[in-house]
Amino acid sequence: MFPDGPAPDPAGSHHERRIRSFQPRRSRVTTGQGESLRRLWPKWGLDIDGLSRLDLGELFDDPKLPVVLEIGFGMGEATAQMAAADPGTGILACDVHTPGQGNLLGLAERNGLTNVRVANGDAIILLREMLAPDSLAGIRVYFPDPWPKKRHHKRRLIQPEFLALAATRLAPGGLLHCATDWEPYAEQMLEVLSAAPDFENTQPDGGFAPRPDFRPLTRFEGQGLDKGHVVHDVMFTRRER
Repeated sequence: MFPDGPAPDPAGSHHERRIRSFQPRRSRVTTGQGESLRRLWPKWGLDIDGLSRLDLGELFDDPKLPVVLEIGFGMGEATAQMAAADPGTGILACDVHTPGQGNLLGLAERNGLTNVRVANGDAIILLREMLAPDSLAGIRVYFPDPWPKKRHHKRRLIQPEFLALAATRLAPGGLLHCATDWEPYAEQMLEVLSAAPDFENTQPDGGFAPRPDFRPLTRFEGQGLDKGHVVHDVMFTRRER
């Protein structure tokens, strides 16, 4: 549909098949989102093919810019707000939702945000194959799929294996920030992060963190709050080695 846009399966068959924490969503792309993908993907988009190492300084046209990886950004409204509020930080926003990719690209252009890049594909392959050690200032995982059924818990992203990989790509002191409105998943996040040797809780009491000012209140979060859901933030920094 978009010859120069995001590929349907960028990593293809040259990477292992494994249990994934996400499901590609092929909902309808609007005319505006499609136009943004056609025009802006070659400039600000990248496919996660796992075949080459990214130079983040080159990707963001600034070798000194600290870069945060956001895993799963939905339609991109919160990502655009964070980018606008902090132009001195680059956001590498990763998702598999084509309408959201087009929407975020359009938001970035309309708001003059030069510090956003959109990555299409599997964040695990991005971290493992394409990002250098200690290259990220932070990782953000906001409202990931909670996979509520017990037999699906293995699909949740925040697991010890993911944390071990994330720790190798975060610079010392880099922030891993998760948020969820699914309380059992929040408890699991706190448990596995507290047990991870490479991470340290930002909260002296070892508990959940208050929502920081830099994380916007999203539409999804507002809907959850209206239903009585409790949103938990979990914020850990990578320890010095």
